[in-house]
Amino acid sequence: MTLLAVERIKLFSTRAPVWCIATALALTIGITAGLVWLRNKDAIGVSPESTQTMYILGLVVIMVMATLSVTTEYRFGTIKATFQAVPSRTRALLAKAAVLALVAGVVGEVSSFGSWGVARLITGSSATDIVTAAQWREIGGMGLVYAIAAVLAVAVGALLRQSAAAVAILLVFPLLVEQLVEIIPRVGDRLHEWMPFVAAGQFASTADKGLPYGPWGGLVYFAAVAAALLVAAIVVVEKRDA
Repeated sequence: MTLLAVERIKLFSTRAPVWCIATALALTIGITAGLVWLRNKDAIGVSPESTQTMYILGLVVIMVMATLSVTTEYRFGTIKATFQAVPSRTRALLAKAAVLALVAGVVGEVSSFGSWGVARLITGSSATDIVTAAQWREIGGMGLVYAIAAVLAVAVGALLRQSAAAVAILLVFPLLVEQLVEIIPRVGDRLHEWMPFVAAGQFASTADKGLPYGPWGGLVYFAAVAAALLVAAIVVVEKRDA
């Protein structure tokens, strides 16, 4: 049995991941459906872009799922058995990150196309048709954002090992901290431009936000941050006791 298969089995050995996935999809698709219904009722136009505004809600839920997949093993001591069975802790952590990235990527695609699809059904309007390359990138590329975010969350979980701390950071940082950074005098605007989830949002949007990088640059930067955290997590995991 490969490491990837082992990590997949461990991930779905409890109902928690299933509930997280269901919650992520319910939040993104459900709230989008409600907003689109209200806009349609008030004769406000609905575009493909407007169907993706709730992606961050599903994203944070999936990040919680990803980080708990690591911290729960530390909490119950099962990580020791994993490291005993797999001498290379690096391989074990990379396998976990890969499985979570794959699952998150699929959820991201389902949430984005699901949100768009439900909007199309509610409005019945061709205005929601995906026409431009930017619209295809925003909707079709959401899985990449989710996958990278899952890797970042796995790294945070491995670094902190404590569920409460890891979950708090993954919730507070994208939803609050990155927004508050902007109000710091003199340097706030510049710092805000380089916040990781701001960069991810640049990719997951067709709007010009005036950032010093384009959509794909934002995705690359977001991936670089996740990769740096994963490397740091690997170094720490290799050195400390399980």
